[in-house]
Amino acid sequence: MNKYLRLMRLDKPVGIYLLLWPTLWALFLARGGLPDFDLLLIFVFGTVLMRSAGCVINDFADRKIDGLVARTAKRPLAAGEISSKNALKLLAILIFLALGLVLLTNFLTICLAFIAGVLTLIYPFSKRWTQLPQVILGLAFALSVPMAFAATNGFVAVSAWWIFAAAVVWTVIYDTIYAMADRAEDLKIGVKSSAILFAKYDKLIIGLLQILLLFLLIKISIIFNLGIFYYISLIFSLFLMIYHQKLIKPLKSSSGRQ
Repeated sequence: MNKYLRLMRLDKPVGIYLLLWPTLWALFLARGGLPDFDLLLIFVFGTVLMRSAGCVINDFADRKIDGLVARTAKRPLAAGEISSKNALKLLAILIFLALGLVLLTNFLTICLAFIAGVLTLIYPFSKRWTQLPQVILGLAFALSVPMAFAATNGFVAVSAWWIFAAAVVWTVIYDTIYAMADRAEDLKIGVKSSAILFAKYDKLIIGLLQILLLFLLIKISIIFNLGIFYYISLIFSLFLMIYHQKLIKPLKSSSGRQ
């Protein structure tokens, strides 16, 4: 059983938190306060299920190349602990359970969930044909925002798309930084990523995206009339962004180019 938990990455819940945070934010803002308890449960469990499904399809898509990357070589599919057939069975179960949850909402939410599901399934394979798979991941993750508004109010307000945009930019930022750890090995095996695309300008572009994210967050505060504590949190966020910039190591190649 432990190998299946590792396949779904339930032993590393940080990915759930990253997906859940904008989802919960959208639920609270859509309601203007505490969301309905039933919707809260649907979205929390739905987030766990779809994040798990995303990990399974990601490892299935990368099962032949994960063994070539030091960080991913011990993943259950790459290491041969789980067969591809069993992984797909697990994927089907997770999607079926997530579908059961979203069917408890309304038609618009179901339509948006379908789009998010398709993007989730496409993302792992997009690393073969686009330099910006992180954008596709961001779109998949951020669709929880209009879903939350649709489930709460029956429609998606224009204001929701500002939160959606912030969630996309945020995802691109952190997943690009994450992809930088595998950049050298990804180049060897032919996997594409924004980290490879940005190359020696990675810190600069990430910095510009961080500035854009801050502007989006300020715009959201104006739209929803958020208070002083929100602006205090933005100050903390700014310092965290600066700290992340310091953590990013400059790109080096065998020729010493930076």
